[in-house]
Amino acid sequence: MASSRRARRTLAGFVVAALLTAGCTLPAFAPRTEAEGVAAPTGSTPTWRPCPEVPDELVGRGAPNMRYECTRIAVPRDWGNGTGATAGPGVGQTFEIALLRARSTKQRDRIGSLVVNPGGPGGSGVDTAVYLSFGSQFGGLPASITERFDIVGFDPRGVSRSSPVKCISDADLDASFGYDPDPASQSAFDGFVGLSQRIGRGCGDRYGDQLPLYGTEQAARDMDAVRAAVGDDKLTYLGYSYGTLLGATYAQLYPQRVRALVLDGAVDPQQRLVEGSESQARGFERAFTNFTNWCAANAGRCPIAPDARAAVTSAIDKAKVSPVRGVDGREATAGWVFYAVISSLYTESGWQELAQAIDKLAEGDPKDVFRLADAYAGREDNGHYSNLFDANLAINCADETEKPSREQIRQLQSQWRTKYPLFGPALAVGMLSCVEWPGGRDPYPTGKANGAPPIVVVGTTGDPATPYEQTPRLASMLGVGRVLTWEGEGHTAYPQTSCITNAVDAYLIDLTVPPEGQRCPAR
Repeated sequence: MASSRRARRTLAGFVVAALLTAGCTLPAFAPRTEAEGVAAPTGSTPTWRPCPEVPDELVGRGAPNMRYECTRIAVPRDWGNGTGATAGPGVGQTFEIALLRARSTKQRDRIGSLVVNPGGPGGSGVDTAVYLSFGSQFGGLPASITERFDIVGFDPRGVSRSSPVKCISDADLDASFGYDPDPASQSAFDGFVGLSQRIGRGCGDRYGDQLPLYGTEQAARDMDAVRAAVGDDKLTYLGYSYGTLLGATYAQLYPQRVRALVLDGAVDPQQRLVEGSESQARGFERAFTNFTNWCAANAGRCPIAPDARAAVTSAIDKAKVSPVRGVDGREATAGWVFYAVISSLYTESGWQELAQAIDKLAEGDPKDVFRLADAYAGREDNGHYSNLFDANLAINCADETEKPSREQIRQLQSQWRTKYPLFGPALAVGMLSCVEWPGGRDPYPTGKANGAPPIVVVGTTGDPATPYEQTPRLASMLGVGRVLTWEGEGHTAYPQTSCITNAVDAYLIDLTVPPEGQRCPAR
């Protein structure tokens, strides 16, 4: 399924996970489009306009002192060799990039803009900027940051409001998420191959030779246009998960234009498809073991104790033969149960929700399983999906040059079932999404950021989606990376603990680099 590949770079995810933690719902809104006219071209000064939907929704939600403005900029579809000249299928054409700026009315001694990206790929930076502006009481950024920086989010090309990619039907997404995560028989495996081919064909028919233009390097060049649009000589950036890859690519392309980059939930850019998928299978298996250990030690809070692994495995096995039907008629198949598990492992606070969902499922109530899985999938109550996974596939597959055969994937499915029982098969089979994807490829660079200042790379030891081992590898590849470690659980670290928050704030505000080898305790 597309999601296994997506999870590698990961949840679009930080935002969904953070919202689960904060217990609030992000208000739906769109940047104002009426009377905006043509988007400002790259290199010009954009016109910022109010986003009227946002402030009304946020009054009383923790951000009454924030002012929100939106704009759009036009960027070349194909940046060519980085000169701004276009080449290939995108020649003479542009994409529109949507931006949102959150500025505190209490701002003082302004440093500049903090550009944010939540990962995915496919996550909305516009939504993320709004959420992060809520304030620390809702899991957002501390006042020490919001009072010194504008918080700027942008939707990368192909994502949400920025010339969005949309080519996968709701029915195919339902089928993909609901599919057996470990199709053991050859006919079941071939069925998933066919589903992946149908999805790829639909996107190829719609976008053709434009598909490679959604890759990470092109988006990183767009990010320099964002930097210019907000009026900063150098970029200050906070990237989560896949956003670390976007930031690392920017640092390689524009090292002299970096002020400060925080890369939290690090992706190792040097991992290719097979290596990265296995790394994530290992990471999720480790996080799931941590969850089961927590369950055994907290029976009062975990209704599926003492053997949570057996309970979850049994739930998935039962769903393969007799799935529970929800009130809307949808069946909680093995796939939906599996993605409820995946969703819950992004935050430690999700562990209890998972235990309760599995317990209720055993009683015939799949509501909480669907709630968790739908949060991961971006599925709305009416069964409609955002373009999260359309963009995720377009970006991931444009980046990926490795293309294992179906036979190799089938072998890995069997091998990883032994090594990583719950997650290995799904991560192996998930590679079919890019294997069957049409169009060319446009891989991002992997090398040193020579000439860039120190870059802070944050890793969490219990991170399931971007396993901690990737953190020092990214720092080492860049050559200027400084590792900051959180000995905690879940995906990404800032600003969850005072130790991490203080270190990152000092870096963003004063450019004070954390000491070599700094480690922050879980709490």
